[in-house]
Amino acid sequence: MRNVFAGSVLLAAGVALAVPSLVQAQNANCLDCHTRVTSRVVIDWQLSKHGQNGITCSVCHGSEHTTQYDVDQVSLPTPATCGACHGDRVEEFSRGKHAAAWAAMNAMPTTHALPMALTEGMKGCGGCHKIGLKSEEEIAALKEQGGGYGIASCDACHTRHLFSVREAQQPQACQTCHMGFDHPQWEMYSGSKHGVRFLLKQNGVLPENASAPTCQTCHMVAGNHEVRTAWGFLAVRLPLPEDEQWAADQTTILQALGVLDPDGQPTSRLEVVQAADLARLSQEPWEKERLAMIQVCGRCHSENFATAEMQKGDDMIREADRLLAEAIRVVAGLYEDGTLAKPDGYSYAFPDLLTFHDAPTPIEQELFVMHLEHRMRAFQGTFHANPDYALWYGWSEMVRSLATIKQMAEDLRRDR
Repeated sequence: MRNVFAGSVLLAAGVALAVPSLVQAQNANCLDCHTRVTSRVVIDWQLSKHGQNGITCSVCHGSEHTTQYDVDQVSLPTPATCGACHGDRVEEFSRGKHAAAWAAMNAMPTTHALPMALTEGMKGCGGCHKIGLKSEEEIAALKEQGGGYGIASCDACHTRHLFSVREAQQPQACQTCHMGFDHPQWEMYSGSKHGVRFLLKQNGVLPENASAPTCQTCHMVAGNHEVRTAWGFLAVRLPLPEDEQWAADQTTILQALGVLDPDGQPTSRLEVVQAADLARLSQEPWEKERLAMIQVCGRCHSENFATAEMQKGDDMIREADRLLAEAIRVVAGLYEDGTLAKPDGYSYAFPDLLTFHDAPTPIEQELFVMHLEHRMRAFQGTFHANPDYALWYGWSEMVRSLATIKQMAEDLRRDR
C-alpha cells in the first residue's frame, strides 16, 4: 500500500513530530503482519479517510505493540483519542445522552444481577450501552477482562477501521441498538412514512433529492453529536404537568421509579437519574429540545402541524400514564394489605419499576412489561409517526396488561 504520510503525525496523547520514513517503516510492519492475520481490518483502513491521509496505526494504537508477543501492549482508542483530531464532535457527544449510556446502565438496580456473560461479555445491555463515556478506572477494569471490549464509543456508529461518516449518516447505523423490546425505534421508523420514503431513496425508487428524513435528520441536525430528546428515555419530567390527574399519575410513576418517596419528596435515586440524563428535571431543557424538534419538522411541515403532532405525543404519554399509575397502585395495594410480600431492597411500599426482569412474582413481571415495553411503544410510536406501534403494540397492550394485573390481584387475595 502507498503510504501518503506527509510531515507530521498526531498522536493520541498530543501532537508530536515524527520522522516520516520511521513512521512509514513502522506502519509497513503493521500492514505486513495484519494483512496476513486480520486482512479485512487492513482493507477497511486502506479505504478510510485515515488511510488515505496518512493517519497510521500508531496514531490510534500507539507504538508499543510490534510483534505477536506483545499484543497486550497495544493501545485501544477512547473518545479522547478521537478527540485529538475531532475535538468538536467529541465535545458535542460528551453533552448528549449517548455519552451517559454507560452510567445509565450501571445505575439500574438489575444490571449487577445479570449473568456475567451478559455484562462482561457485552451481550446484554452492555452491548449497546458501552457507547457511553467511562472513567479511567472503568476502562482499566474492562481491559483486564480481555480484548478491551466496550472501551471506545465513536466506533459504535463509525465502525472500525473504515470509520465512515457516510455509514454513520444512514439510519441503519442506529438499527443495532435502537430496536427490540423497550426501544424499537428502528421498527417504528422503518415502518413509518418517513422511513419508507428514505428506504425507497436508498433503493433508487425515489430521486436522491426527494424529501425523506433519517434518524440523523431529526436527532443529529447538521451532524451535531449532542443527541437528546425533550421527554428523555423514561418520559417523566419535573415540574409536574398542570393537569391534576396527570400530575398525580406521574407522581405515582416517579415513586415506582424510586426517585420520589411516598410523600413526594426526592430520594437519593433522583441524583442517579439526573446524572444518567434519563429524565428532564426542569422546564428549560424540555422546552429547548421541544423547540429544536419543531424547527426540524418545519423543514417539511408547517409549524402548526409540527406543534400539533408533538402535542399528540404528549397526549399519548398522559393516557399511558393513567393506565400505568393505576396498575402500580394495584400492586402497591397488595404490599399494603400483606397479600404480596414486599421484596427485600424495596425502600418504599411501591413496586420498583427499575428492577426489570428481576421482579420476583408474575404480577410484578407483568407490571415491568407494561412499563418498559408497552408504555415505551405507546409514546415512542406516536412521536415516530407509527400508528400501529402507538395503538396495538403500545396503548392497547397496556389496557390488556392492566386488566390482567387487576385479575391477578383478585386471584391473589382470594387464594390467601
